[in-house]
Amino acid sequence: MPTMTAARIHAPQDIRLDTVDVPPVGPRDIRVRVVHCGICGSDLSYSKIGGIPGAHSPFAFGHEFAGTIEAIGEEVTHLRVGERVVVNPEAGGNGIGSDGLSGAFAPLVVVRNVTPESGSVFTLPDHLDFDIGALVEPLSVGMHAANQGRVGPGDKVVVLGAGPVGLAAAIGARHLGAASVAVVDRSEHRLAVARELGLQALGAEDNPAALATQLKTLHGSVHNDPRLGEQPGTDVYIEATGAGPVFQQICATARKGARVVVVGVHFAPVELDMLNLLMRELNITAAMEYPVEFPQVIEMLSSGNMDVRPLVSHHFPLSDFDAAFAQAQRPGETMKVLVDCQA
Repeated sequence: MPTMTAARIHAPQDIRLDTVDVPPVGPRDIRVRVVHCGICGSDLSYSKIGGIPGAHSPFAFGHEFAGTIEAIGEEVTHLRVGERVVVNPEAGGNGIGSDGLSGAFAPLVVVRNVTPESGSVFTLPDHLDFDIGALVEPLSVGMHAANQGRVGPGDKVVVLGAGPVGLAAAIGARHLGAASVAVVDRSEHRLAVARELGLQALGAEDNPAALATQLKTLHGSVHNDPRLGEQPGTDVYIEATGAGPVFQQICATARKGARVVVVGVHFAPVELDMLNLLMRELNITAAMEYPVEFPQVIEMLSSGNMDVRPLVSHHFPLSDFDAAFAQAQRPGETMKVLVDCQA
């Protein structure tokens, strides 16, 4: 049986390039030759904990990918060998990069149960290269956050956290017609990328009063409850840091009736002031993955209205995966690291 190289997690902080069998193609499957696969923050977390508990071990990972169809099962009739595609790794019952059995930090990956209705495989338009294709998955995470916040024309939006997901949410908000989209972060490098993307960039402040002052300057003020006094006119807050104090800061800053979306991954419980929640009548929701966003993001990218290329900061060959992963762990100097899986 032919073999290939794949990055797999064997234990906490123990990633190896293993020789594995090339996955076979079933009648309803396709096999994709992976060109680029991005390193996600969740991949960093999987490495720390040694993979997902209960999943296959060694744990194959990588899920932000684009490539070319190499082989097709006989029951797949709506796709063709040679087509350039992006893949929703969780659709169709797949768990690419999360079940431990299959991951896209490899030259080849099989997508199973591929039907027109599965929403798992999408053609990448010819004018979009594979760098952009590998961004469709993280951009879909951000677009889902913007959709969960019901962002629409005229809204004033602030995103706390200028990592890839936060910037993706900001891009999504702007695509949905927000009148103003600001991004807050402590890293000047990340704020510089936000400015390259045409977003407003604000340095992070340590307390709600300072954040409120910044947002009042940017989004104006409202006086919709005398008990709360002057409040920022911001309509939507997107929490993309995963830091409990940042979420609490948002809740202590937002105007009455504001929408708050949590897309950052919180690994510890966060205390919520219920009296403050009642007083402000906050609409708090969460966003995870991308149930319908892949086509929306591909349409956004195809329009050419926004250049998302500044999100890509580094390229590494799969053969130098250790260096790629080490770079991804330096958030102060890194945005999205792409692994070139054919090198």
